[in-house]
Amino acid sequence: MFTLSATPSTTFLSPRVSPSSLSSSSPSAASCSSLSSSSQLCLVSVRRQSSACPCLFSSLKLSAMAELVKDTESSSLSPIQSAERTETNHSRTFLNATTEQELLSVIRKETEVGRLPSTIASRMEELYQNYKNAILQSGNPKADEIVLSNMTAVLDRVFLDIEDPFVFSPYHKAMRVPFDYYMFGQYYIRPLVDFRNSYVGNLSIFYEIEEKLHQGHNIFLISNHQTEADPAVIALLLESTNRHLAEKMTYIAGDRVVTDPLCKPFSMGRNLICVYSKKHMNDDPELADMKRKANTRSLKEMALLLRGGSQIVWIAPSGGRDRPDPATGEWYPAPFDAASLDNLRRLGEHSAAPGHIYPLALLCHNIMPPPPQVEKEIGEKRMISFHGTGLSVAPKITFSDITASCQNSEEAREVYAQAVYDIVTEQYNVLKSAIHYEQGLNASTPNISLSQPWS
Repeated sequence: MFTLSATPSTTFLSPRVSPSSLSSSSPSAASCSSLSSSSQLCLVSVRRQSSACPCLFSSLKLSAMAELVKDTESSSLSPIQSAERTETNHSRTFLNATTEQELLSVIRKETEVGRLPSTIASRMEELYQNYKNAILQSGNPKADEIVLSNMTAVLDRVFLDIEDPFVFSPYHKAMRVPFDYYMFGQYYIRPLVDFRNSYVGNLSIFYEIEEKLHQGHNIFLISNHQTEADPAVIALLLESTNRHLAEKMTYIAGDRVVTDPLCKPFSMGRNLICVYSKKHMNDDPELADMKRKANTRSLKEMALLLRGGSQIVWIAPSGGRDRPDPATGEWYPAPFDAASLDNLRRLGEHSAAPGHIYPLALLCHNIMPPPPQVEKEIGEKRMISFHGTGLSVAPKITFSDITASCQNSEEAREVYAQAVYDIVTEQYNVLKSAIHYEQGLNASTPNISLSQPWS
């Protein structure tokens, strides 16, 4: 497990810093986000209130929009005033756009005056068009309103980070006030999920997990990794039954999601342990030693986090996103790295609180698939689609039960990693049958019971 500090290529102002890095090294001492992470989406709500568009997203009313921006206990200012005061140097140019043409024009104008790098500007336009096509594909009658409102918010957040780059600490606490980056991500991804063709496997085990958290236990979800939208998809599929799990979850996050300007605003809304992926460890050999040392610091942050108990941690031992077989085009979970899984298991065993490992499968690659091959450079092209998704969890798996007949520790960790991987793959195949092969709830098996709890 490893750490990362974002190093933006363009710096206009002093960087904002993850609030957890401003407190003591103990995650329990990490404060809620500082006012420097303030919101401008509240300004979108003010502007929209006086316009013809009644919503930010497909189901977001003005009352829900107000929840995105919360006041602070000690401040007498309204949420909107707090946001305005803390972002006095942030341009409102994107927020003032009221049409698609105006919004795209702002991108070009900010590029011409030198406030927006041309490489990021072109990616902004590409993201807008791809998101628009996906929402139109959904058939939502308010598609145009959804696209304009959501992309206005996204482009504003990206531009804020260009003006005032945010730096993630090894342990990053989700920023919920005064701007709720968590809900910002949820509302952006929600219109991309076809809930009619989405499923949750073994819902009863999610309730079991929630009960163990209440008892002070630590939970480790060993999962495959499909897209940058994985955290939002997990949260959306659980929000009607186990919303607490999704909001509390801490993700082991690679460096790319905390350095890519188009991804950073979404990452700011999640609890993260920031790491350097093995897949990118030697992209620049001169930085390899620094990355390894940074990963060690993140490992220590994780240990401190687990010491207090009641933590739920998501990790993908593959070290990156799943990709299709080049020959067949079929998607499947990428193989797990046994050493990474073993490190996490031992870390959990050495914490004071009891720990449990649960295999988790996730299917959502159609929404935002990764590039066909692993890319070294930051700034991948983001294809977006409206599609069904799936999430399934299996009963907890115990190391001693799986490895009882192993002759040595090396064999044991390989056997255990393969056993967890096989369970994840079994669940993934059931989800694939339900979603891609259109078997729906009939794809359920004796081990995996599918449901649609939002129905």
